[in-house]
Amino acid sequence: MKNNHFQHLLEINLAMLFIATSGALGRYVQLPVPVTIGTRAILAFIVLFIFCKWKGFSFKIYKNDVLAILVSGVLMGVHWVAYFYALKLSNVAIGMLSIFTYPVITAFLEPLLLKTKFQLVHLLLAFLVLAGMYFLSPSLDFENSYTIAIGFGVFSALAYALRNILLKRKVAKYNGSILMTYQTAIVGVLLLPFLFTIAPEQIFSQWQALVALAVLTTAIGHTLFLMTFKHFNITTVSILSSVQPVYGILIGAVFLSEIPKGTTILGGILILSSVVIESVRSKKRPKLS
Repeated sequence: MKNNHFQHLLEINLAMLFIATSGALGRYVQLPVPVTIGTRAILAFIVLFIFCKWKGFSFKIYKNDVLAILVSGVLMGVHWVAYFYALKLSNVAIGMLSIFTYPVITAFLEPLLLKTKFQLVHLLLAFLVLAGMYFLSPSLDFENSYTIAIGFGVFSALAYALRNILLKRKVAKYNGSILMTYQTAIVGVLLLPFLFTIAPEQIFSQWQALVALAVLTTAIGHTLFLMTFKHFNITTVSILSSVQPVYGILIGAVFLSEIPKGTTILGGILILSSVVIESVRSKKRPKLS
């Protein structure tokens, strides 16, 4: 049981490492956000569709799950678009850390929507994350691009929390790759019109970063992340995944030379501390539904 728990923790960290590439790649790509996300979704859909066909996974969706998967796809698109606006308006550290209000949002929404038991310790974890958020932007100046970026990050976090909660009960029925295939298809269809607003040459000029976003961040990272839903409840998964900004900031520092300020590092430490607490707690209950 302990070995299984360690393996599941390793899997979620690997997923977070892949997803964390979105920060640096989102800052690197010089395209309008809807174009970037639309291209990313379409390319990821192609990769995931081929993979699922190769593995022989069934694409059958039960009628009573269609609406949930459709809404979750829309929420995923909202999350991606808002998150990339947060990145464009600030930097990797601010953009990535701001969306990690979503563990707090999840902790309060999950008991209401999934009828699970509310745990008081999540109030402490919520306080740690919110304290970390304060150090990201101690002044609420809405003419400051960083404050606006944090607003986009929190909105992105709300969409992400709702999407994760909505899919929690579906992961037991469907393979994670199948769910991500449908989600990327939905996002791709919704944002397809934006791809015709710029010259194709502009998109092709940045194909390496777009392919990396599609394959590493989306197809591999998000599929692995969905798989972890089978082993932890959504609140636990969301808090454990708070290690993602740490990976993202390190990637941004190495490849974009974006060194975070001291207050940003302090905020990140407070957020990361919630990961350590929840990791210790979740070890005692490796599988919840």
